Amino acid sequence: MTDSPPEDPIRPASAGSTSPTDATGWFEPLYAAAARGEATVPWDRHAPHQLLAEWMRRRRLAGDGRSAIVVGCGHGDDAALVASAGYRTTAFDIAESAIRAAGERYPEARIDFVTADLFHLPQAWIEAFDLVVESQTVQALPPSMREEVVAHIASLVAPGGTLIVQAVAAADGETREGPPWTLTRADIDRFAARLDPVDILLIPAPGQPALHRWRAELRRPSASQSDRG
Repeated sequence: MTDSPPEDPIRPASAGSTSPTDATGWFEPLYAAAARGEATVPWDRHAPHQLLAEWMRRRRLAGDGRSAIVVGCGHGDDAALVASAGYRTTAFDIAESAIRAAGERYPEARIDFVTADLFHLPQAWIEAFDLVVESQTVQALPPSMREEVVAHIASLVAPGGTLIVQAVAAADGETREGPPWTLTRADIDRFAARLDPVDILLIPAPGQPALHRWRAELRRPSASQSDRG
């Protein structure tokens, strides 16, 4: 998701919707129009997100064949970065056109690109991934759905696994119509209520001093840690 709101023609019809169908139905028409050359996807940078790339470098991540999943993968740039670090990578998006384009953009990458709905995840994915990448998907959905969205994303993390969350941060006293619907610290703490926080940072956006972004790293305790607890 982009750091600034998309143009009006691609914004969801009902900003206050609590229905997943209403809240996510605008993604496929956008990606389909982009595939026809009739629109651009505002958050498509043709590169992995800067915060994710920096975090992976800092952590010196090596997947060594462990499993990873990218939530709302769009055209697949973040997924390609994760796969390049040695993870067996799954990447999903609700927009079939996005998944098709991702496969075309990265035909040689060993990534399982899947059309899937965050609100109806395959049972086999629950607590199945060593690394879960959530980059600006939460902020693309109405705040009224936030608790449900967080629960579904957190459910993907395996025991001992890591979740990385990235989102545009809400400024003090800010109220804005989305998307994106910016996240407060209380929103980040929804993840921390389900997983153990490792590192939660508020990072200024380069060249945009008024804009900050969250990057939160969280972990699900391993089975042995849970037993000791």
